Amino acid sequence: MSDDLTRITVLLGDLEEDELLESVEKFLSAGVDPLAVVEACRNGMEIVGKRFSEEEYFVSELICSAELFQSVMERVTPLLSATDDDSTKTKVVFGTVKDDIHDIGKDIVIAMLRCSGYEVYDLGINVPPEEFVNKVKETDAKIVGMSGLLTIAFSSMEESIKALKLVRLKANFGQTKAFVAGLDVANGDWILTMDGDGQNDPGSIPALITLSFLDISSRKGIRCLTM
Repeated sequence: MSDDLTRITVLLGDLEEDELLESVEKFLSAGVDPLAVVEACRNGMEIVGKRFSEEEYFVSELICSAELFQSVMERVTPLLSATDDDSTKTKVVFGTVKDDIHDIGKDIVIAMLRCSGYEVYDLGINVPPEEFVNKVKETDAKIVGMSGLLTIAFSSMEESIKALKLVRLKANFGQTKAFVAGLDVANGDWILTMDGDGQNDPGSIPALITLSFLDISSRKGIRCLTM
């Protein structure tokens, strides 16, 4: 990354909104690759995550960083999608599960997925199992993302996985992957609660590295399941 783009990283890490957006506009107007700008912002989010884990930043700063990131993505995404062929995109259904309304991580990951060429259907927050099922049926998506922060979210994730398996998605739609992530607020550790076969790091979804800003150590809190 060039020294100039490093400035974007630093400004996002320092939560300097006006200077960040001015710099992003400058680089994009100069013809800099939009993906390079996205990568600089991702590195800035890692700075935010590090400061959060060291208790230099708190939830309010996380929310601020997420809003800054989204502002940059609103400017960058049209430049990335202008030449995209929707018919060749991998489809992803994504939502925060039932009984949870947290969406910071979800929104950031969705932005990165879209910038990486995925077609993402954002179901929003407090999404019941049947809504995941219906959207997968409607779109024939091969990837389902489920997000949650509260401990109660894990039972909702499990119910959603069971619902997806119950309608025999594998038989009807081919292989379907689900990735789940969540935080056990009781002890602060990311935990895995889903049953089934899977890997701790779904490498086929590179944009998940953006979750590192929420301090997932080695992405151990992500599990990819084959259904």
